[in-house]
Amino acid sequence: MKLLAFDTSTEILSVALTDGNHVWQHSGPGGAQASRTLIPTILDLLAQAGLRLDGLDALVFGRGPGSFTGLRTACSVAQGLALGTKLPVLPLDTLLAVAEEARFQYQPGADALQLTTLLDARMDEMYVQRFAWAAGAWAALDTCTLRRPEALVPCTADTLLAGNVFKVYAGRLPAWPAAQCVEALPTASAMLRLAPALLAAGHGVDAAQALPLYVRDKVALTTEERARVKARAALATPP
Repeated sequence: MKLLAFDTSTEILSVALTDGNHVWQHSGPGGAQASRTLIPTILDLLAQAGLRLDGLDALVFGRGPGSFTGLRTACSVAQGLALGTKLPVLPLDTLLAVAEEARFQYQPGADALQLTTLLDARMDEMYVQRFAWAAGAWAALDTCTLRRPEALVPCTADTLLAGNVFKVYAGRLPAWPAAQCVEALPTASAMLRLAPALLAAGHGVDAAQALPLYVRDKVALTTEERARVKARAALATPP
């Protein structure tokens, strides 16, 4: 399949394109820059690959959870491109992409794998979801929830933890062996690997139905809440 995937849910902008045989990809600063760099990056990758947007089979974007601004950017670009080309859109969960990136980078040959994804949600919380890999496919073991680092339930010895929280919340997470903690982000290349099976299963939608996934409704802390966050961070930092 000829697919274009992109994710702007974190501080990293990730874009990847495949013609079914080769992959062209880009990774760079995201955040506030993503709204002005995403479309030029897409056009550059299409030019490198010699592909036309209307010659693709589908568009894939990271629907969340993640940065509110980033999710809106990815969703609006996916909708705009799909409306102009009539391409189907696959809104893909960012935590599933984290799980796939961790598997591919650290245990690509695993027949079975238990994995808990941990993505920094800011505001002193993490997005948390458990997945299992078996028979060449991922299955979600629960839904995404928000948790403070101290509230994370200890995992079994054969469970990997994957995400971007290990430095951010160092000293506040339950102790696990370093070998079980995998640094991973939702990448567009992981989305390309996941997309064919999801599209075949009927998860592609029209542009109007391609929507972000917001796990948190609140987007800012009060002054009192910010003070509590700073106080907890100060207590967690060695003198």
